[in-house]
Parts: sequence; structure tokens; C-alpha cells
Amino acid sequence: MLFYLIIPSILVSLGVGLIFNILDLDVHWATSGFGSQLTWTLPFGLLIMFAVFNRFDKSYEEAARDLVATPWQTVRHVVLPIIGPMLIGVALFGFTLSYDEFARTLLTAGSYNTLPLEIFGMTTNVTSPVLYALGTLTTLFSFLIIGIFLTIAVVLRVRRARQASDVSKGMM
Repeated sequence: MLFYLIIPSILVSLGVGLIFNILDLDVHWATSGFGSQLTWTLPFGLLIMFAVFNRFDKSYEEAARDLVATPWQTVRHVVLPIIGPMLIGVALFGFTLSYDEFARTLLTAGSYNTLPLEIFGMTTNVTSPVLYALGTLTTLFSFLIIGIFLTIAVVLRVRRARQASDVSKGMM
């Protein structure tokens, strides 16, 4: 899987586009375009996941089982809070990597233009203010997504701290 990192992106997209044409499948941004983007972003996501799971302490899961937690409760209350930031990070990093992949998108998007193809089309002629407005909007969108996830993290941390203080008051 990691050999996709060293193959030029135009070759990967050409291969994916040819496979879809040979198999007589519809070349579309949601099928072949998504597949060619995954060949680029998935190895980076796996590297991030390997780093997080190498530091994952299984004693937390064992403690949850000792406290008679069901497997679903263990995943929901123990595993997911530990790996949740990694999942959000992988999603944001994958979006950032695939956002400007013009070469991968060119041969696999089909007849519909994606945002990188539209941006490229806008830069071939006279640059219009639409391009700058689009850059501003995508930057604001990225900050909004990051802000939402940071707010959720803060709210969950405050809620956990409040629950822990309620439990410690109840034990006194």
C-alpha cells in the first residue's frame, strides 16, 4: 500500500481511469475519482493510525471489562475517546492532501468538474475575483470545521471533569 506514495500521481490516475474504462464502469468523481484520491491519502492515514495504536494501552480495556462493561460500552467510553482525535486528524489530513490533487482528479473525475479542476480552469484565463472568494470560503470552512471539533473536545472534557467531581463528592 505504501508504494503508492512513490508512484507519480498522473500514473495512478491514468491506471484507475483505464481500469474503469476497461471494466466498462462509469468514470465519475464519486467512484473512480474517490478511488484515486484514496490511493494517495490512505497510506498517510495508516501511518497516523499506526502511531496512535502503537501507544494504545490495552489495560484501559481490561479495566473496563473488570468493571463489567459490555463490549459496546468499552468501545464507546474507553476506546473511542482515545482514538477519536486520531480519526478527526486523519479525516482533516486526508481532505487537505486531496484538496489540491489536480493530476489525480483530471483523469478520474469523468465529465463533472471537481473543485481543483474548476480552480485550474479559472487560472488558465484572466484571474477573476471568484478565485480569491473561493479561497477565502474554503479557508473559513476549514477553520469552522476545526473550531467545531475543538469546541466538542472542550465540552466533552468539561463534562467529564464535572462527572468526575460529582463522583468524588458522592464518595465522601
